[in-house]
Amino acid sequence: MIERLYKPRLSGLARAQLTGLGLLLPSLIFTPSELFAATLTLEGPLVQGGLVQGRADTGAKVTLDGKTVRVSEDGVFLIGFSRNFPPEATLSVTFADGSKETRTLKIKQRKYKTQRIDGLPPKMVTPSEKDLERIHAESAQIKQTRKRDDARTDFLTGFIWPTVGRISGIYGSQRILNGKPRRPHYGVDVAVPTGTPVLAPADGIVSLAHPDMYFTGGTLVVDHGHGLMTSYFHLSRVLVKEGQAVRQGELIAEVGATGRVTGAHLHWSLNLFERPLDPQLLMNSHLARNSPASSQITASGTVQGTANTGGDESK
Repeated sequence: MIERLYKPRLSGLARAQLTGLGLLLPSLIFTPSELFAATLTLEGPLVQGGLVQGRADTGAKVTLDGKTVRVSEDGVFLIGFSRNFPPEATLSVTFADGSKETRTLKIKQRKYKTQRIDGLPPKMVTPSEKDLERIHAESAQIKQTRKRDDARTDFLTGFIWPTVGRISGIYGSQRILNGKPRRPHYGVDVAVPTGTPVLAPADGIVSLAHPDMYFTGGTLVVDHGHGLMTSYFHLSRVLVKEGQAVRQGELIAEVGATGRVTGAHLHWSLNLFERPLDPQLLMNSHLARNSPASSQITASGTVQGTANTGGDESK
């Protein structure tokens, strides 16, 4: 579902003149730029896990629930809503002419499934103290990567699926591993054989490339600008390096069965800084590029189409 909000506003000049007169005289003429100098549009699903792209006039300043949001020179900005985001959010925009607009956004609440996974090695569910030290260090490395805040707007290229196949895990599901409750699943799993190509879903810069992390195995993170990042876990091969610029559709890795898994698959996740979002919602939104790899998911849970090149874990 896409929410599109648009509201033209009187400029500060027009509003001041109208307020001073108390009425609009026939002889008082405004140009279109004077009358409607500030606009605000939002596109995307207002739902838990959703990513929304906004656009305001050049020079606007935006906050969401009091936190500053990066706005590009062209007025583009991103906001997102995590798995357990509350029912309302406050979006405030201050335009270059000094006028302000505040909107209360109604965020649709979701119900999440429970997924039980058995057969994992015990050390992957209850790690040793030594392994926990490694896990904490690797988690801190990923967390630090997700703090990156670049002005680039690579996400405007749109997104394609990084690979195609059966969906074996969905965003938000509560994980029960070997009978023990663990944190929810923050991504989508695509079950495909080891060696299956993984493509860059959009332009970006590689911000993390690691051959073998404890839980996530071969790990790759691509930064698409404005804090929007995609991650790829359990890879058998990482084919790019940190700092490397990648283009949409470029081969960046191969699927594997590394880390905490019960079989080969790609775990693909989406983050706006440290806030995990739902990749499937992304691929059903205006940010999904109309290509074979961005086709809809069928009722049987399979991504239709082919990646245009010539599971199971808790994250």
